[in-house]
Amino acid sequence: MENLVNLSYIAAAILFVFGIKMLGHADTARRGNRISSIGMALAIIVTLLNQGLDYRLVLGGIALGSVIGFVAAKRVQMTGMPELVALFNGFGGLASLLVGWAEYQRSVGNEIVGISLESVHTFTAAVIVLAILIGGITFTGSLYAWGKLSGKLGGRALTFGGQKAFNAVLALGIIACGAIFTLAPTAELAYPMLIAVIVLSLLLGIFAVMPIGGGDMPVVISLLNSCSGLAACAAGFVIANNVLIVAGCLVGASGLILTIIMCKAMNRTLVNVLFSGFGATAQASGTASTGEMKPISVEDAYYILEAAKNVIVIPGYGMAVAQAQHAVKELGEVLEANDCEVRFAIHPVAGRMPGHMNVLLAEADVPYEQLVEMDDVNPTIEMVDVAIVIGANDVVNPAAADDPASPIYGMPIINAHKAKITFCLKRGKGAGFSGLENALFTSENTRMIYGDAKATVTGMVAQFKDS
Repeated sequence: MENLVNLSYIAAAILFVFGIKMLGHADTARRGNRISSIGMALAIIVTLLNQGLDYRLVLGGIALGSVIGFVAAKRVQMTGMPELVALFNGFGGLASLLVGWAEYQRSVGNEIVGISLESVHTFTAAVIVLAILIGGITFTGSLYAWGKLSGKLGGRALTFGGQKAFNAVLALGIIACGAIFTLAPTAELAYPMLIAVIVLSLLLGIFAVMPIGGGDMPVVISLLNSCSGLAACAAGFVIANNVLIVAGCLVGASGLILTIIMCKAMNRTLVNVLFSGFGATAQASGTASTGEMKPISVEDAYYILEAAKNVIVIPGYGMAVAQAQHAVKELGEVLEANDCEVRFAIHPVAGRMPGHMNVLLAEADVPYEQLVEMDDVNPTIEMVDVAIVIGANDVVNPAAADDPASPIYGMPIINAHKAKITFCLKRGKGAGFSGLENALFTSENTRMIYGDAKATVTGMVAQFKDS
């Protein structure tokens, strides 16, 4: 039976690997998601058969979680997808925390203090602390990120005097309490130390995300996703479950790789993202723009697009807010019918979660071949007739290249300001989510089209159809 269980776990791990691999391409992503789900179902079934668990409790939990997950995923709008991902990351961390806590309670039987009924090995105590530590930080950090992304807590970075020192004290307190618990997990002081680790971890998750601005939330979500995987891995060691260890390592490693890629795309280190307080004073930073925004009507924009032979669409979070992806797809089709080449330039940190724009455009069935990366667009963007920026801000801000005083100076951007003409679709004249003023809006070759992005793009399509 043990050999059968291990073989089944290996099969589940292989399905996980192939599933994650398929997520790298839009045309195989759904199949990859299903394959990974089959692997998880296999792991759950084998574990139930092997461990002799109470089926009623387990199946009840699966049913309740499935209903909540299905309803949440079905009802969420694309604008709310980053918040949903943040919540899912958080609850994954909470599950790992509870597993570590419950395993310790099981090991000591009914006696929480004093001499335990069963011994707890030092290694088991150490991984219990890790599962609780990483899970606690992931849970509250994800909840705080959800609050920022949803606007309930505001998108600005919140800082206060001595914040780094305060966070350092929290971290040192966790280390000290964790060390005491690990060295003497059966001592009378062990359980209070474990509770202290839980409380301090939950606090650290809040105060670690608090000084991070909304513009850096895609990196934070990716990092918290990695942390949820590492917490699951630690929980796997706690309960000696191989498939949980493998799955946690896969999620943790892939999330960390994505985090590094996104930091590289912003030309910033992870330390800078986590501790710089970017966004706290961003509005006052950088050189103020002295130019004027030049508005243009949809009708005038149509005449320019009608003559264009090469158009690049640069989507941002504003496209998600307006739910304009289907209208953008239709605009691309009418432009192609007008003998115009259309491409969609995707910046790695556009939107508010990793791959946000890819998901939006895939939902609208935009051909994957039309999606191009920043490095493939910039070398030839001066030859582009029209660049259409839809709700993007920092990822097209020329200050990143021209203004050493700007907080985003040095960040690679899509050089929309170098196109022959640029249309910027915005609801109003305000700054973006990070609070930075965008010099692109006052550039000589930029024209602003104010209003709801979906209505604007639909108006452009109507002009083509009526002509």
